Amino acid sequence: MASKQRELIKSWLSLTQFHDAVSKELEYSLQQNHQLALKEFYVLLFLAETPEKQLPLQELQHMIGLSQSAMSRLAARMESKSCGVIRRHGYGDDKRGVYTTMTDKGEQFFKEVMKTFEETIEKTLQNSDIKFDLKTWINFNKQS
Repeated sequence: MASKQRELIKSWLSLTQFHDAVSKELEYSLQQNHQLALKEFYVLLFLAETPEKQLPLQELQHMIGLSQSAMSRLAARMESKSCGVIRRHGYGDDKRGVYTTMTDKGEQFFKEVMKTFEETIEKTLQNSDIKFDLKTWINFNKQS
């Protein structure tokens, strides 16, 4: 295998290891502190980024990378009375499409979750192994 190919593979593996390590830390921290899965966090994040705090359910499904049935189950859990951070509703006259809206409770909850998210990201990025993985990726891209 050529040197450039080895470097490319090494960089790719470093990037995926970096992503996996950060994702695992986030998943653990969000679950421990808020009983929230990382994919549920992404639902709240994507809704929070829109002016009306709403998106079509199908668009959220694509943004998060879930199947239609998995997204429906996730939305149902987040809409349930025990959680209540989102609400699903139809598109006016067309009941085939479904919008997902962040509730007031969801907005408040998201603010709390963001504190944990920021703390976890900052702490995780201080990890020397992760720094090495990230530096490997950056250095490869500078050489390309």
